[in-house]
Parts: sequence; C-alpha cells; structure tokens
Amino acid sequence: MAVNMTSIKTSSNGAWQGDNPLDFSFPLLIAQTTLILAFTRFLAFLLKPLRQPKVIAEILGGILLGPSALGRNEDYLNRIFPSWSMPVLESVASMGLLFFLFLVGLELDLTSIRRTGRKAFGIALSGISIPFISGIGVAFVIRKTVDGADKVGFGQFLVFMGVALSITAFPVLARILAELKLLTTPVGEIAMAAAAFNDMVAWILLALAVALAGDGPGEHKSPLISVWVLLSGVAFVTFMMIVIRPAMKWVARRCSTERDVVDEAYICLTLTGVMISGFITDLIGIHSIFGAFIFGLTIPKEGEFAERLIERIEDFVSGLLLPLYFASSGLKTNVAQISGGRAWGLVVLVITTACAGKIIGTFTVALMLGMAVRESLALGFLMNTKGLVELIVLNIGKEKKVLNDEVFAILVLMALFTTFITTPSVMAVYKPARRSSAITHRKLRDLTNPNGTKDELRILACLYGLDNVPSIITLIESTRSTKKSQLNLFIMHLVELTERSSSIIMVHRARRNGLPFINRLRRGEWHDRVAGAFQAYSQLGRVSVRPTTAISALSTMHEDICHVAETKRVTMIVLPFHKQHRRGEGDQETIENVGHGWQLVNQRVLKDAPCSVAVLVDRGFGNPRHYTATSTQSVCILFFGGADDREALELGGRMAEHPAVRVAVVRFVEEEGCERNGELDEAAMAEFRRKRDGMVEYKEKTTSNLVEDVLGLGQCGDYNLIVVGKGRFPSPMTAELADHQPEHPELGHIGDLLASSDHSILSSVLVIQQHDSARTEETLTKVVRNDCDKLKGDGNAGVGEISKAV
Repeated sequence: MAVNMTSIKTSSNGAWQGDNPLDFSFPLLIAQTTLILAFTRFLAFLLKPLRQPKVIAEILGGILLGPSALGRNEDYLNRIFPSWSMPVLESVASMGLLFFLFLVGLELDLTSIRRTGRKAFGIALSGISIPFISGIGVAFVIRKTVDGADKVGFGQFLVFMGVALSITAFPVLARILAELKLLTTPVGEIAMAAAAFNDMVAWILLALAVALAGDGPGEHKSPLISVWVLLSGVAFVTFMMIVIRPAMKWVARRCSTERDVVDEAYICLTLTGVMISGFITDLIGIHSIFGAFIFGLTIPKEGEFAERLIERIEDFVSGLLLPLYFASSGLKTNVAQISGGRAWGLVVLVITTACAGKIIGTFTVALMLGMAVRESLALGFLMNTKGLVELIVLNIGKEKKVLNDEVFAILVLMALFTTFITTPSVMAVYKPARRSSAITHRKLRDLTNPNGTKDELRILACLYGLDNVPSIITLIESTRSTKKSQLNLFIMHLVELTERSSSIIMVHRARRNGLPFINRLRRGEWHDRVAGAFQAYSQLGRVSVRPTTAISALSTMHEDICHVAETKRVTMIVLPFHKQHRRGEGDQETIENVGHGWQLVNQRVLKDAPCSVAVLVDRGFGNPRHYTATSTQSVCILFFGGADDREALELGGRMAEHPAVRVAVVRFVEEEGCERNGELDEAAMAEFRRKRDGMVEYKEKTTSNLVEDVLGLGQCGDYNLIVVGKGRFPSPMTAELADHQPEHPELGHIGDLLASSDHSILSSVLVIQQHDSARTEETLTKVVRNDCDKLKGDGNAGVGEISKAV
C-alpha cells in the first residue's frame, strides 16, 4: 500500500484518544530502536563465548528481524518495520554513521601510515590488489548470472565488487587483535599497520566508485561529470589538510591540559564541522561519510582534545546509533532472494574468492618477506576481516543502485562469514609463544646471597591512573636500598578493553610513540611526574624505569600482568587496591571504588603470579600534606609468623637501609600456645635483628585482644605505612579471626581489618603474599587445619612441609 509521506505525523495523541502509537513516526522509532538494541545485545551475549565482534550480532540481528526470518510474518513486518518508517530509521542511523566515520578518522594516524615498514606496506599492497583483481573476475560471473546485474554501468560495478572483496575493516580488526592479545605482537603490529593503509586506499577506491556511480540502472551520465566529482573531491581534501588541519591544531592547543577547562564552544564547533563536511561531500556527489572521515583526519592526535571528543560522542554513537545502521543493513537483506543451486553456488564462489584472495595473497607475500608459516597464515586470516566497513560499502552500493537485492544479500553473507571465521581461525593456527623465563628470584628472600650482597630488585608496579602515581613512587623509593644494588622498575598502565574505540586508539598511538601510555600522557602530567621522580635515580645508574601497558578485558587482565612478570623476571608485583581512599577538609575520608572487576583482577593475580605480590591500600602515601613529618617516612611491620610475614619482614629490612625511612617491627606473641612454623620464624627474625641492629625499632607485643591492638596501630597516625603479610596460613594467634568473613579476602584477615573504612584507619597498608607453588599451598592449607596440639606432636613433619615453601 502506497503511503503519502507528508501525511505521516510525528507523535500521537495517546491510546486514550484512540491513536495507535505505532502509526506515528517517533513512537515507532522508539519501539524499533528498543527492539533492535535488546535483540542485538542478546545475540552479542550468545556469541561472546565464541569471541565474536559486536558487529556480527548487529548484522545478524537485523537479518533475523527482517524479511529473512521474523519478517516472513507480514503482520509483524507491516506493524514494526513498515516501509514508510524505513527512511526515518535510516536517517537516524545515518547520523550515527556520520559521526562514527569521524571517530574512525580520529583513530587513523597519517603519521603512522607514512612510517609503515616494508613488510606492512607489501602485505597491504598484496591484500588489496589480489582480492581486487579477483573481485573483478567475480563481477563478470555475477553480471552474466544474476538477473538485473548487467543493467548497472560496467565500470562502477567492477569497482564496487573489487572494493567489497579487498577491504579490511580496521576498527573490527583492532578489536579482534585486542581480544586475542595480539596487538603488541609482531603479527598484530604488522596487521594494524597494513589494515590502516588498506583502509585509506579502500576509502579512495570507494570515493572513485561513488563518483562513477549513477542514480539508477538505466542512467548513462557523461564521463565529464565523474571527472568533476573527482576533482572537487581532491580539492576538498586539499582544503581540509591545508586550511582546516592547522585550524584544528590551534583549537586543540586551546583545549590543552594546562587550561584545565575545555570551552564548550570548541566542542560544538567541531561537531558542527563534522556535519558541514558531510554536507559538502554530499553536495559534491560523494557520500557524506567521506567528509566526516576526512574531518576526523584533521584532528591532531596529540593532546587531550581527541580524547575529550571521543568521551563526548562515542557512547551515544557506538552504543545507540551505530547498531541501528547495521541492523537496518540486515533488515534490507533478504536471504530468500538467494534461491536455487545456482544462487547458492554464487555465494560459495564469492566467499571462496574473497577468502582465497586475501589469505593466499597475504600468506604468500608474508612468506616472501621472511615471516614464519604460522604467522603468515594468521596474518592472512586477520587481513580477511570484513564486517563493519564492508557493510558501509555495501549499503552505499545498494543506495546508489549499483547492487541489487540478490547481489547485496550475497555480499552481506560473505562479510558475515569472513568476519565470523577470523577469531577461531587465528586461534587455531597461531598462538604467540609465551616462553617461560627462568626466574630465579621469585621472592625477596631469594635476592640475598650467602655473602650478604643483594642482586638486582625487579618490581612490576601496576597503575589505574594518575592518582596511583605518588603512592607508587613513594613506595618504590622506600625500597631502594642505598647499597649498590640495581633496581629495575616496570610500570604497567592497566586499561580495561571495552567496546569503545578509545581503548584501541591508546594502543595505536602507543605503538607509534614507543611509549605504551596514552599519547596525551607523553608530555602531560603523568610523564612529567614519573620522569621527574626517577630522573635523578636513573642518572645514578641504579634505577631503570620501563613503562608498559596492558589493554585487556578485566577477565583476562591478570594473564597480561603475570606474563610480563614472568618474561621480565620480576621479584615482586605491586597492585593498587580497588578502593582509593582520599582525605579532604576536616580529615573527612572519601572512598572511590574503581569497580568489583578490578578486585577480581587482583585476586586472580594473587592466585597465578609467578612471584611475590603486594597490594597497596593507599590513604595518601606519598602526599606530604597528610604527614606531620615531611622528610621521613614511618613504616611499621606487623609480624605474626608464616611465609607471608617473613616476606614482609624482608621488605622491611630493605626499607630500613634507606636513610629517609624509619622502620618499626611489631611482633605479636602469645603467652601460651604454639606458633606454627616457629623455627623458620625465629630464624628469620634473628637474622633480621642481627643485620639491622640499631636501624629498626623492635617491639614484642603480648595481646589479649588482637583486633583492638591492630586497629590501634592503624588509628594512632604514627605510621605512614603498615606492612603486613597476607597470612594465607594463619598462626594460632590469628585463628580467632578465621570465623570472620573478610570483606576483601585477597588481603587476608589482618589486611582486611586495616583496609576497612569503618575503623578510621589513618595509615596506608601494604599487604604482601610470598610466592608459593599451588601444590605447596594446597599442602600447607591442609596442615593449617590441624589444631595446635597436633602440630606440636608432629612438629618435624610440619616443618618439613613448610620448609618446601621457603
């Protein structure tokens, strides 16, 4: 039934007045958007175990909601997705596409493309040319086989088919590489560089195809028009790079970190520039997305301006509007158009040609450039990623009537299949070797040689952000012995990998700069504070600082941390506590919780770490405003007994050698009862007191109320930092706390008590877990369950088991 678009109203008068909201454009748009988002999110959840990118769920959701599946029900299709509503839905979705291409332009760095190495350039060239030529061959077959395909102009159809088969989706590839933890591997770096170059060439070819395309199958326009369109496009790009790019650099400088506040006028000006650029390219005769893409390229990648733009628009665009675009692609895909053996044979031909051209072409060139067989094959599968950008190309082809319904459906299925197989194929053929380094120093105790000298101390300090920097610097400085022993510090910035592109842009710039942190931190506050803090030490030749990064999903973040600790032969990992304590005016404490997911990261690191681990509960450690004495740090070591406490004691011994650190050891003892593993504790304490005689304050404390005494030490304010062992194998003295369920089990009972916000604790807390193998830990857990008398009666056996852990 034909519908007069001018008669369609925006909103209804309501059900009480007899109006059906689904007969009006805006309520129907809300219903369509809600259905699409809910359905595609559900599919994304189902596909998550297969590690598929979100675009697969969005396209698949559109296909299932459209005429291929649910849309076979005419009543449903005419009610939820009537033909008169599609221009409204597509207009809203196209606005999202416009700003998404602006974000893609922000991600692509022209500087890194110019610096693309010989390998990446050769692979990108083969990855474009071979599939493009193959696509032209397939185009001949399709034009003779599919009804109506030969009505389109020969040149534009060949170009569209070539681009459709040769393109590599840079944003989707970046997401897959990040999820497979391949971004920082040689394969990942080459794939990203090649895909960036591929993307640029593909957009140029697509602009050519659009310029050649007519408005309908029967139209034959003058070749001179296409020439004018191309020349106008070149003039537009030249103007943007020569005039607009310097202007945007000036805007970015106005929004630098030194000014703290970004004027809203600059943000609005930039967003308006996106739409104006899109309008101009549409006016020229090239699709509006090219204008947004080119405008994104003009935004400088240095400074905070790009990140602030991303923060303002990314969630709304990527989370709400973009799924509508890809779902609308699925709604336009009718798989029923592909009927009969000949049509499905074309599907197989297109998929085979697309995969063979990309995979074999990339594989062959990679082998010729000296890459290993498995790496070359994995690179071929990675470069075969289509998905998101492919759908944009196909939609433009359908919009320009270059692709009819059947050809469009065939190419959509090809894009789905090639993207779907990327992750499982790469996982099957390539797993980067994570060689286990021969770590000889898995705990601090191992660093002390029989002759009394110390080997180099290697620490991996993890950060969430700038707020963690002062406390980490102060802690590391406190452990720096003045004796001639080397300190190697590896600083790891932990970045959660989300569905946002901003996490990908971090890695993209990190590789370009050689610095794993966000580019805006290279010359900003973070770099200045860290570089300034360690510059003097580095000049002395005893401190080496190496930054690195981990961009990963929280569920696998611990793998990256443990891997770096293993390969860098780290002795101790320092983790920030997931709750950050702050004290404001009037000594009022506020707590910022970075999330339960980060708590789980800490727990997994403590479980799987190849070395000792320390968790820092920061209450202003490193901030002089919170201290009464600004020149000396006061550190208290709490000792109850056990392997973790002995590791804490060893760290306290290192701190005691620093002239600006005052160390006190408080040993809790009982008048009666037994101490588990007493011989090892006595030996460790005797050696500690002998070596640090006169350097530390030693106290023995007999306690009748352990909780009150421990809290008293934390509340008194005499100590900037309290160091305590996690106490996985608690002594009988701490057994009274075993019945209490800790709020933070990763800290142990004593650490949890001191980390609580309910007791007005003033001191920062460092909880240490000594490295132990899982088997020894399991054995010791069974030993701990024995009561005190049994340990006395079988003392030799108990000591023998525990000695294996030390």
